[in-house]
Amino acid sequence: MGAGLWAWMQPDGGWGYSNAGLISDGGEAALVDTLFDEALTDDMLRAMEASCGVRRETIATVVNTHANGDHTHGNALLAHAEIVASAASAREMEAFPPATLAMMKAAGAAGQLGEAGRYFAEIFAPFDFAGVRHRAPTRTFSGVAGLQVGGHGVQLLEVGPAHTAGDVIVHVPGARTVFTGDILFIEGTPIIWAGPVSNWIAACDLIESLDAAHIVPGHGPLTDRAGVREVTDYLHFIEAEAVRRFEAGMGPEEAARDIGLGRYAGWKDAERVAVNVDTVWREWSGSNAPADALALFGRMATIYYDTR
Repeated sequence: MGAGLWAWMQPDGGWGYSNAGLISDGGEAALVDTLFDEALTDDMLRAMEASCGVRRETIATVVNTHANGDHTHGNALLAHAEIVASAASAREMEAFPPATLAMMKAAGAAGQLGEAGRYFAEIFAPFDFAGVRHRAPTRTFSGVAGLQVGGHGVQLLEVGPAHTAGDVIVHVPGARTVFTGDILFIEGTPIIWAGPVSNWIAACDLIESLDAAHIVPGHGPLTDRAGVREVTDYLHFIEAEAVRRFEAGMGPEEAARDIGLGRYAGWKDAERVAVNVDTVWREWSGSNAPADALALFGRMATIYYDTR
């Protein structure tokens, strides 16, 4: 992307295959997100040294755009760096540490946890959660924060709750670049763990307003404003379809199976509709109950295996 900025892109963009970014100038460097396990993160850091000339020891700051492990599980490989995240993300990381994922994957692989466990073990088979050493954020913020990386002023803009409780986008105005974390899934289905949908749509509107020449999504290929609008359109679509069924008296599981995805059916991981409908349900019913992750993996599994 030039100007001392690079994007690390993982080609599949599906479950666990996230993107990251590097900001470097004047001998200083910051990393935007780590990857889903330490081996993947180590490969990325070695490649950055070989191709960008940036050694991991010179990376003084890691920004975690949100709490999910595919953006945080490599933090321990930057033991000397400050780890920056929103306060809401830090709380979420403590509530769902790598050990929990390792336990769920092992149980699923052993035939436990039913169809949810089978699905969990299958989609996360390439990743080594058991080898992840948890490293929590060392600096948190709410709202807006800033970094200086050499001559680059960097804005950290909290836009969650949306995908998760504390989503952050990373804007480098001087390089006309934005790293969006999982506010953007390109060619893949967004998953609304937290909501509300309106916050996520507002975050997409904000990204469009930044007039960035380079937009790095959390998953999938580099995109532009048209790609941002595609995500916005999906969110409007899924909310409208879910609300229509909510008002008709359907339950969230029935509604998720009833919605015809149309042009979105070909997006990766379309079964995430089960989570998205449930989140809309909880909002519209006024429920403050947290998402039941195991139950939702079970609903996704049912759709996934029924459509294979």
